[in-house]
Order: sequence, then structure tokens, then C-alpha cells
Amino acid sequence: MSLILAIESSCDEMSVAILKNKRELLCNVVASQIDTHRLFGGVVPEIASRMHVECVSTVLKAALQEAQVSMNDIDAIAVTKGPGLVGSLHVGVQAAKTLSLAYHKPLIGVHHIAGHIYANELVEDIEYPCLCLVVSGGHSELVYMKDEFCFEVIGETLDDAIGEAYDKVGRVLHLPYPGGPVIDKMAQQGHHTYDLPLPLNDDSYNFSFSGLKSAVINLCHNASQRGEDIVPEDLATSFQEVALKVLVQKTIKAAQDYHVKEIIVAGGVSANQGLRHQLTSQSPIKVLFPPMKYCTDNAAMIASAGRIMYEHQLFSSLDLSVKPSIDLENESVGE
Repeated sequence: MSLILAIESSCDEMSVAILKNKRELLCNVVASQIDTHRLFGGVVPEIASRMHVECVSTVLKAALQEAQVSMNDIDAIAVTKGPGLVGSLHVGVQAAKTLSLAYHKPLIGVHHIAGHIYANELVEDIEYPCLCLVVSGGHSELVYMKDEFCFEVIGETLDDAIGEAYDKVGRVLHLPYPGGPVIDKMAQQGHHTYDLPLPLNDDSYNFSFSGLKSAVINLCHNASQRGEDIVPEDLATSFQEVALKVLVQKTIKAAQDYHVKEIIVAGGVSANQGLRHQLTSQSPIKVLFPPMKYCTDNAAMIASAGRIMYEHQLFSSLDLSVKPSIDLENESVGE
């Protein structure tokens, strides 16, 4: 039996979760700052870290109370070490190191993307070999996993991540932050009427969304210069269909080329209903999405990855430092 306490603070959510064994989630407390950052149209790093400092003790206390356990019951403490905002990461890592030192518990530094991937295992076992599509505000990657906790990045974005592109298009359309979920809803109401370029439509496994983002900005600017009105729902539909077309096609191609048993999707954009529909309807290979509550940043996913690292005894020392940019492949078992 294992009881893992996990802390996630890589961006604008402070979260603490306690996971018993593989799937018995005793608590997953999340303190979101989205209402604050919405005032600025995006996450302000300094504000995020300051708010983490203010609430980390409260969130930890609430998690222990909800789980009805004490720190003495905990087997190990997992924490996001990167990638993410350096100030936000520091708050979580310092809290984890303090708990580890005070209660003599093993410390486990978890890669944020490994957490997103293993959020899927809170629901059902991952079948290996598999292909993981990682899609979020900061990441667009295809990761081949031959076995448990073995990561090989076979494709990645050459510029903007897809979630970032969604948010920037949302800003052009004067939508509230974050724009991604709003565009997803609008895309279900509109029609594909605007001609936009397919982003990096080639035989590679890589992605590029800056050109598509620029095309939307130019389209809106030119329409404004001509005094023409843009239909927001139609532009949302046109943007989403083009963005997801290449994303889905390359994922399915990579999955077939690597002969995987299933495709798993991870990251905040895995909540996108258009992506869920297109990938599940077009893929001849089984597709696994995490439940909506585990798509955005949360400590439950860090606990899930931390449990596996605990079993492999992949512990960190108390000189663990945050890593705002960190290679996922180096986290593989045996690396």
C-alpha cells in the first residue's frame, strides 16, 4: 500500500492531493487564481507566485482534513519540479522539501508533463506501447512510450503551443481569458467559412501554430480596415477545424507508424470537445482521454506519476531545485 501526498504549483493553480494506492483519490484540493489573472488577460507570474505563498498552508491543511489522514500516515511527498513558472514552482518545491525534512518522508520531484500523462491512469491502466498527445498552453508534443515511465519525444511544436494559439486568437476576438474553452464552444455554433492555412501540413510529427495564429490576426485586421464584420462563431469554427485537422492527422499517423496499442491524450487542451470528437471518431486505434476534472493542472495527476516513481524508488534529494525548462526524456526509468 502507498499513500502519496502531491503538490502542484507550476502555474496559476495551487493544488494538494492525497492518493492511496493506484486510484483511491482521498482528496484533490485546487485553489484557482483564474478570476484574478482574467483581469490582465493572462497569467501574471509574480502575482501567481505571491498568491501561492498566501494559500499553500491553507490548501495543505484542507487536503489533510478532507482525506482524514495526518502527515505521519504519508509514505512520500511528490511535487512538480518543472516545467513551469519559476516563482510558482519554487513555492510548491519549498513546501514539499519542508514537509519531507520535518516528517522524514521521501521526496519525489515530478515532471509536469509526466503528471498530465499519468492523469489517465487514475481512470484505467495505460496499455503499452502507447502514443501520448500532449496539448496545453505551453506544450504540443507527441510522446512514444514503449513501457511504463519511458518517454521518447518524437514530435513537438516548432513555435507556439496549440493552447497558446487558442488564447491569442481568443484575444483577437475580444473573448475572456482563457480563450480556448470559449472558442471550443463557439466552434460548435458556427460554420467553416474563412480560408485559413493548414499549419505545417507535412510528413513530420512536428507542429507549428504561429502561422495559423498570424493568419487569423491578419484576417481580422484586414476586415477591420475594409469596414467588414467578422462572424466570431464562424471564425472560431474555421480556426478550430484547421488547427485540429493537422493535430489529429499527425497523431493517428504516428500511432500507426509506431504500432501502438492506444493513443492517450494529456494536458489542458484534452478538455476540448472538438478534439475529443475528431480524434475518437477518426482513429482506428483506441483513444484514452482523462476525465475533464483532471485535464487542467491539479495535484492528483502529480500523485499518480509520483506513485509510479515511488514504486521505482525514483527519489529526489533535499537539494532538489526547480527546473522551468526540463527534458521529459531524461525522466525515463533507467535514465
